[in-house]
Parts: sequence; structure tokens; C-alpha cells
Amino acid sequence: MKISDLAPAPGSRKNKKRVGRGCGSGHGKTSCRGHKGQKARTGGGTKPGFEGGQMPLQRRLPKRGFTSKFQKNYSIVNVGALERLEEATITPDILLREGLIRNLKYEVKILGEGDIKKPVTVRAHAFSESAKEKIVRAQGSAEII
Repeated sequence: MKISDLAPAPGSRKNKKRVGRGCGSGHGKTSCRGHKGQKARTGGGTKPGFEGGQMPLQRRLPKRGFTSKFQKNYSIVNVGALERLEEATITPDILLREGLIRNLKYEVKILGEGDIKKPVTVRAHAFSESAKEKIVRAQGSAEII
């Protein structure tokens, strides 16, 4: 078999419909658009979601909730995950290097899920009360950046 022998399966490829090429073609004059009307015009047609003047669905449905533009987003790390780290001082850079957070775009918050037994100094932007308590109980310290 050579590359010149390759061909698409019979019937899988159709020629493009060429419109506006005279009356004898069957697609002349109005080029399959019918007579007049919005869809016959160049650039004619409606935008997505248009319902012929009926109130559109996105305006009929009730709007609920609220999103604050001042909301703070945190990268979350649990105390139990800090147990497996070797460092004595844990910073956001070390958490990034170890794969516990994805990037430094967001501030880091330490939560209290799990246990920690070794004394470590944890530097983060925020701590939950239970996380701070567990770190201090293990003879470590929790420092806010």
C-alpha cells in the first residue's frame, strides 16, 4: 500500500453546495434563502437565545444569591498533611514545592483536620483555631505572614 492509494470511504465526502450560479443549477436567484424576510438578508438571523420576542429564558428565571467582590480565596492545607514534611519551618514556598498547594496566587490557610506530633514553625496567612491549637500542642508555633 502506498500513500497515493489512500482515499476516503465512498459516500463519506460530499461536494459543497454552490449557490447563486444561475437558474439551471437549481440554486440560482435567491440562493436557497426564499423570498424576503429576516433570514434572506445578509447578516440576517437572530442571536442565540432569541425567542421571537417572547421574554427569553435567562430573563424569566429568578435570580438568587450574591457574590462578594471582596471575598478572600485561600489555598487550604490541613495540619495532618504537614506531618509528612521534613522541614522545621514550613512556608507557602515549601508547600508549593511539596505539591500541597497549586500556586502562590491565593493566600494559604491551615485547617485542623488530622494530627501533628513533631514541633514545626508554620508560616501562613491564616489559621483555624483548631489548627493553631494542634500546632502549639506539638510544641510548634503558628506565625501569621
